Amino acid sequence: MRTFEELIAEAESVSVDGWDFSWLAGRASEERPSWGYQRLLAERLGTATAALDIQTGGGEVLAGAVRLGGGPSTLVATEAWPPNLAAATRLLHPLGAVVVADPDEPPLPFADGAFDLVTSRHPVRAWWSEIARVLRPGGTYFAQHVGPASVFELVEYFLGPQPEARESRRPEAEAAEARAAGLEVVDLRSERLRMEFRDIGAVVYFLRKVVWMVPGFTVDAYRDRLRELDARIRAEGPFVAHSARFLIEAHK
Repeated sequence: MRTFEELIAEAESVSVDGWDFSWLAGRASEERPSWGYQRLLAERLGTATAALDIQTGGGEVLAGAVRLGGGPSTLVATEAWPPNLAAATRLLHPLGAVVVADPDEPPLPFADGAFDLVTSRHPVRAWWSEIARVLRPGGTYFAQHVGPASVFELVEYFLGPQPEARESRRPEAEAAEARAAGLEVVDLRSERLRMEFRDIGAVVYFLRKVVWMVPGFTVDAYRDRLRELDARIRAEGPFVAHSARFLIEAHK
């Protein structure tokens, strides 16, 4: 078995650009929601005429959906983080999509009623009034969001109890915001899903990539807690957490 220092050094050196988690294969796992977001996204893209994917990350999910079901004649994606912008551009341009740099804050850089489909997988925040504005009458917002207290077993291991943060991202609250923006919520489903981290390198990689989990995370700042967690995983087996996901579909 590799030492703590070897695992840490490896996880610190690997690139975390894009939104591909394949580096974690065999080292960490997460159950997938039963509804199959990418498959459902592919179905909707196949019947759309103009679609926008907000906060597309590295474009991996959108690209996979286009390959499954085809894409509309107008396909646009937005992203804020420069490394993800570059990755999404390389991946999505050959599929006919335009990738637009956007700070993930209002306003969206598009005209009113520009799209009949707006999508997003795990947006940091859904700006409902902007989503409603860029949708055509009869258009659809279809997305998978992160739910409340997602992976908080890991978050609170490093940060301690987070009672206020546990109350955010509730599906019912998001649905209420969508309705307030003039949308009709036609589907709302949520699940909690088992995650396992099988070595300390997987934990470091995950926290480097999903930077909002433990803001300002660095190995140096949390080395003692990482060493304790490494010993725990070696003695007891994988560190178990639970992600929260909800599917939401709303019509204008």
